[in-house]
Amino acid sequence: MKKYFFLLLVLSATLHAVAQVPDVHQNKRYYDINKNIDIFTSLLRELDLFYVDSVEVNNLVQGTIHSMLSRLDPYTEYYAEENMGDLQFLTTGEYAGIGAIISYNNGQVIINEPYEGLPADKAGLKAGDAVLEIDGEDMRKASVKEVSDKLKGIPGTRLKLNIQRPGESKSRTVTIEREKIEMDPVTYSEVTDTGIGYLHFGSFTTQSADRVKETVIELKKKGASSLIMDLRGNGGGILDEAVEVVNLFVPKGEEIVSTKGKVKQWDRSYFTQNQPLDEIIPIVVLIDTGSASASEIVAGALQDMDRAVIVGNRSFGKGLVQTPRNLPYGGNIKITTSKYYIPSGRCIQALDYSHRNPDGSVARVPDSLTTLFHTRNGREVRDGGGITPDITIPQRRGGTIAYYLMTGNIIFDFVTEWVQQQKEIAPPHLFRLSDEDYDSFVRFVRSRNFTYDQLSERSLQQLKGMMEFEGYMDVATEEYKALEEKLRPDPDRDLHLFKEDIQSLIESEIVQRFYYKKGVLQHQLSDDEVYGRAVELLSHPEEYQAILQPRDKATNNQYAEDNLDPTPPLSGHTPRVTGETALATLCR
Repeated sequence: MKKYFFLLLVLSATLHAVAQVPDVHQNKRYYDINKNIDIFTSLLRELDLFYVDSVEVNNLVQGTIHSMLSRLDPYTEYYAEENMGDLQFLTTGEYAGIGAIISYNNGQVIINEPYEGLPADKAGLKAGDAVLEIDGEDMRKASVKEVSDKLKGIPGTRLKLNIQRPGESKSRTVTIEREKIEMDPVTYSEVTDTGIGYLHFGSFTTQSADRVKETVIELKKKGASSLIMDLRGNGGGILDEAVEVVNLFVPKGEEIVSTKGKVKQWDRSYFTQNQPLDEIIPIVVLIDTGSASASEIVAGALQDMDRAVIVGNRSFGKGLVQTPRNLPYGGNIKITTSKYYIPSGRCIQALDYSHRNPDGSVARVPDSLTTLFHTRNGREVRDGGGITPDITIPQRRGGTIAYYLMTGNIIFDFVTEWVQQQKEIAPPHLFRLSDEDYDSFVRFVRSRNFTYDQLSERSLQQLKGMMEFEGYMDVATEEYKALEEKLRPDPDRDLHLFKEDIQSLIESEIVQRFYYKKGVLQHQLSDDEVYGRAVELLSHPEEYQAILQPRDKATNNQYAEDNLDPTPPLSGHTPRVTGETALATLCR
């Protein structure tokens, strides 16, 4: 009896100790948090009191916060009270101002792009106009943020803007009335002669799904019997809007996405809530490496449900969800709270920010470590690396010279001069830069003493150091010198070698000056291999349907067998947790 009593006591004590383990760990965590807060507060106080120079406390603390968050992931961000407008614009696509992009160029703030039909455009502002004064206050030495803050304000209020237009000796003063600026998420839409509807969808902001619905209805009224949804370059936005866009094409009650995070009470499953607009219309979704988050939910869900064919290039691979949380003194933190899982059960997050390399970089999940999943029809898809298209069109890789010509404003400045000599150009889909104009651009580049860096040259210098360290330089000197000569930046050579890519960038910049963003899309679609493949696919219903079937069921269709890309697979499934969330959840 004593033996059993002793065992009972031991068992009781053991269970009590196990039950207390989480509490001990939690208390230790709270202690560590409070200890570090005390250390930081004391350190800041000591710096303020005794540091040899005066300390800008706000800048110091803000920099510390941003440095701390940068060790997590790129999407967890702090917004101070004065920057809350940026968060509002991110989620709603709305702000009050003049409707123009501004940037820094040649030592001054300039109008980079006035939006069509908005106050800046209506007042006659042009790309390249330098901002000299706002309401009499000198802006010649102001930063882009300072000018931006001055341009924004209460809708209906007016401002006087003094600008210097390139090619003119005298400055101009214009009066502009601020408006509530709402960016249209649908950049452009059209119906082809063969009845294919096209829409470019730029961002998942508040009520953007309603705008997509309106556009699809308009396209169908104009005779569209199939649809191309272009999500290239769409970096995401509000998760609920992505679910509503999918709901336009799939039945009510379908689970589109679920989220799982540390706080289990916040785990959610998002189901379609409405009757669909059209469950039958054939759909092709275009994606690229710039398609992320909410865009990947739409493309991935439609792929998993075999409701659309995906064409283009593998998407970015952002399977993380952010939730805004209020902070003291009017601030806010947009914090990564969970990962999302699309209908097949896969999470498409490509980077593991919790396991960084020694140098702080983050690597993609290798394809060999991804897991196999299946679509509704049994097609194989994989997790861990974005959405892989059903039909992949390889992206052309241009030279880095094009990047430096853009970021150095060389193309912008050339076009600013070029358009001063032109009253009009051909329609967007027909406009092409002549060889004579490209030669003029080459001369313009030479006149600017343009130089640029090449990653290959930098890597070559690192290789040289390694070869010298390991003692191979003496036996490979000639080979190294030959390679060095070939990789040395040569603007004249590269302006010819990458002419096609550079010419395309110049054409887009010119078209934007005359026809705005819509015109740029029309111009690019006129010679777009991905768009052309989508049109071809929708023109061949048999091929379209064959792609939506598993490979073993499509072997009788020779065209499908030859052209289907071997898409990798995925695994696992997310618990179906229902519920509403009162927080605006972001997938950006």
